[in-house]
Amino acid sequence: MKSEKRKIVQAMAGGVLLYAIIQTMHSALARNINKEVLLTLLQIGSWCTVAFAFAVFVQGRLLVSRRMTRERTGLSALFFGLFLLDFAYTLSLSGSPNRSVISADAGSWLLPVSRLTATGGLFLLYSRRKAGAVHKEAVPAFVRASAGAAAAIALCLLLAVQEVAWGNGVKLGLHTLALLAAAPAILAILRSDSMEPGSLGAMLPRSLFLLGSGQLFLLRSTGEQDPNLLVGLLLGMAGYAAILVGVFRKLDEEEPKREREEIEAQLNYLVYHDELTGLANRRKLLQRLSYMIGLHQKNEIEGFSALAILNINHFKNINDSLGHQMGDRLLQLVAERLGTSLVLGEELFSMGGDEFALLMMDCPNLNECTDRAQELRRLFDKPLELDAGEYHISLSVGLAIYPGDGETAEQLVQSADTAVHHAKEQGKECTRFTPSMQMKASEKLKMENDLRRALERNEFYLLYQPQVRLETQEIVGMEALLRWNHPKRGLVSPVEFIPVAEESGLIVPIGEWVLQTACLQNKEWQKAGYKPICVSVNLSMRQFLQPNLAGKIGRYLEEIELDPKFVDLEITESMTLDREMAFDQLQRLKALGVGISIDDFGTGYSSLHYLKNMPIDRLKIDRSFVSEVMEDSNNAAIVSTITSMAHHLKLKVTAEGVENEEQMNFLNEQQCHEAQGYLFSRPIPAEEFEASFLQRNLMPLPL
Repeated sequence: MKSEKRKIVQAMAGGVLLYAIIQTMHSALARNINKEVLLTLLQIGSWCTVAFAFAVFVQGRLLVSRRMTRERTGLSALFFGLFLLDFAYTLSLSGSPNRSVISADAGSWLLPVSRLTATGGLFLLYSRRKAGAVHKEAVPAFVRASAGAAAAIALCLLLAVQEVAWGNGVKLGLHTLALLAAAPAILAILRSDSMEPGSLGAMLPRSLFLLGSGQLFLLRSTGEQDPNLLVGLLLGMAGYAAILVGVFRKLDEEEPKREREEIEAQLNYLVYHDELTGLANRRKLLQRLSYMIGLHQKNEIEGFSALAILNINHFKNINDSLGHQMGDRLLQLVAERLGTSLVLGEELFSMGGDEFALLMMDCPNLNECTDRAQELRRLFDKPLELDAGEYHISLSVGLAIYPGDGETAEQLVQSADTAVHHAKEQGKECTRFTPSMQMKASEKLKMENDLRRALERNEFYLLYQPQVRLETQEIVGMEALLRWNHPKRGLVSPVEFIPVAEESGLIVPIGEWVLQTACLQNKEWQKAGYKPICVSVNLSMRQFLQPNLAGKIGRYLEEIELDPKFVDLEITESMTLDREMAFDQLQRLKALGVGISIDDFGTGYSSLHYLKNMPIDRLKIDRSFVSEVMEDSNNAAIVSTITSMAHHLKLKVTAEGVENEEQMNFLNEQQCHEAQGYLFSRPIPAEEFEASFLQRNLMPLPL
């Protein structure tokens, strides 16, 4: 903002200096300038002014078609009127083929009328530019502008014919009013704190200043042979050009930015709220739990905090007997009754389906947490009123207490969920979690030691899951997935050993083994003559933080002679929280020529404004959204929004977890590019992948 004000002040100083120089040299210029050249320049400047006015009108109409406001409607209508006035004035200049229709005397009236219309109209627009949308005003505005311009032209022609004695004085007054109309707006913008560089709002005072400066010269002009007229016209033309630049910026920058912000707001709402009840959802709960844990760690909460998960008993029977529509209404009524009973320090969330969660912060003692959970359960001693009649329901409650029942948000949710299922199984009303299912510290240490030996003993192996282009149903890539065959325990789930590997730092050498093995396998398949496809490999946070990551990957790809375009690296949204580091790392990786994908997109938080500047190629929609896309309208809306946003940002989209044709057809309708999931194939060993997919597209080896 300060830079914009500084530019205006500098321009004002330059305008005063220009005025002083021209007036000082006026006599010499008037004597020595070639009159024909002067008239030619006058014609060119005037026609350019007409062209700029018409361009602003046309671009303003484009803005109007996108988002109707008084400012945009008025701007376009104003410049349509100015186009008519300036066009008529240009026809009055010497050398014009239509000068017999519009005389020079008429032109001497048209010019001050046009300038007064421009400065006065822009001043009014600036003072009202925050007005709201008013779609219905578009047509009347253009009718008024056309009628006003036509009336002004007719009046000028009449005054030129009448040759009234007071005409010169009125013309001088009109020029003076045009100058005075520009001054208040310039002073107002210098005091304003809402001006953004390059915006239409910033261009308005520039235009007013240029038009006002032009009026200084027009006030001194004695006719077409006077250089003051040429300078005044050129400054007016520059004022129109400033408006045109602002309008173009509005189209190219501000409007797309607004659209991105609207998509971002919509996506954030869908990601963090349940569509049916309007309550915050599980993802939002995890955020709030993390915040609560932080408060405890800073000793800002002295008591206990509790997470209660409330489950509606026998909801499936209610849903089956009353129908899904009535079941949805019952969930809404439960949410309303719980929501209206909250007290200070409590937050309510929807966990999806028939479960709700209540976060209670800073309870003085454990008994109060339990008593409060029982109070909420007793809210439903009274029946719920549905269209089909009154219905009695009951709730089971599971409690997890912090500190004690979990160290992280996920652990607290898992503990409370375990407790509520135990309550339902045992027929109890309210149960607190017990840590019997947690992995013991000794078991965790043993797994870490086993992981250290797993690489040496070749206990890890990779499975490959195909990625399919939905439009053509052809295999275009594969994701390499890590598995561990423990010599004693057998197959160990990645859900169990990956967190231990990440915590211990072993994920770095394991991740390097995965990347090298997957790339080498891809190269071997290419050597065998199979159609080249891309292999996707997940990067861990610890891998991504390595300063020399790009160098290590580049050297290995060069060593095995694999083209980087056949490698796609997958990162998660959480890896980009340190924006500067993430951007630099991704830039180095992109310089290699590899692809970059954001995995599990939608489960974290990414600013769209930031995301559009990241050097990435693809968004992968998390399977949690895709798996219930046909049953949950909220998930369907999220998938649709992510896909639309990706197209807007010119990114590819891959959907994970596609299990049936209905999901695939829905994704096709949303123009999702690629998909992977059990519908196409489960993750399979390299030999089976080669036989099932690659051998179908065998290519002859080059001679």
